[in-house]
Amino acid sequence: MIDHDQLFKKLLENFFPEFIELFFPDITNYWERDSIEFIPQEVFTDITVGTKKIVDLVVRASFCDRDSLFIIHTEHQSSSESDFNARMFTYFARLHEKYALPIYPIVLYSHDSPLTREPNIYTVEFPGWKVLEFNYRVIQLNQFNWRDFVNTPNPVASALISKMRMDKQERPTVKLLSLQLLVSLGLNPAQIELISQFVDVYLELNTLEEAIFQSQLATIEPAQEEEVMEIVTSWQRRGREEGREQGKQLEACTMVLRQLNRRVGALTPQLQDRIQQLSTPQLEDLGEALLDFSMIADLENWLIAHEN
Repeated sequence: MIDHDQLFKKLLENFFPEFIELFFPDITNYWERDSIEFIPQEVFTDITVGTKKIVDLVVRASFCDRDSLFIIHTEHQSSSESDFNARMFTYFARLHEKYALPIYPIVLYSHDSPLTREPNIYTVEFPGWKVLEFNYRVIQLNQFNWRDFVNTPNPVASALISKMRMDKQERPTVKLLSLQLLVSLGLNPAQIELISQFVDVYLELNTLEEAIFQSQLATIEPAQEEEVMEIVTSWQRRGREEGREQGKQLEACTMVLRQLNRRVGALTPQLQDRIQQLSTPQLEDLGEALLDFSMIADLENWLIAHEN
């Protein structure tokens, strides 16, 4: 399964100034770009329903010699939850209480559909009296057309055009142009790999689209074609390595599940799912540890201690 949160978090952590400059250029007039400090992820417990809520990114930065915070939350589901604007206010209020700093709240929506514009305000009001009006900035990628960003010399643009509005037949073209933009930016190999992986995940092409992509690739300037081909080759190499690793993981998982069923009895679907999420080294460790198990509780305790 795709870990959307991690993909976006890595992109924003590595290119946060570029993200701000791309979508909020007015901020560049008064913030100190070199003052950025990432604060550990904030987790809030909703005591009414017993669930934990996570703010994806909290960044401290100076505005005109005064400390402030950015909070950036990413949403990937088909549309926001009905009470999301209230939850965004809760994030804001709790962080304001904790840090006592001005806060610039941002939500980044990455869903493909629907195209309905998401709200950017939360209000509490009575007839004739507005108690609260909380505003936050919204970046809804499916509201942007990729053509408006494809010539923008910004690494975040080269990544995020893969999630902007496009016609289905444009997908191979958008993928190639995003890579052409990427290789023109003079980034280091690690940065290129991060963005190219992002593009490959969100513009994974079918067989026909891949053929169109390759035919278009053959028409671009030779030096740039070579740089793009290096990225494509790295994808193919990584795909083969991931395939081998997935095969090893599946084999280890099957063996561990079989042994557990014999040692502690039938596992619930929930436990099976947790085991299937383990890495190959974790499964190998579990394969040794389970020899000492005598009941389901032994397995549950092991998982609590070893899950990431």
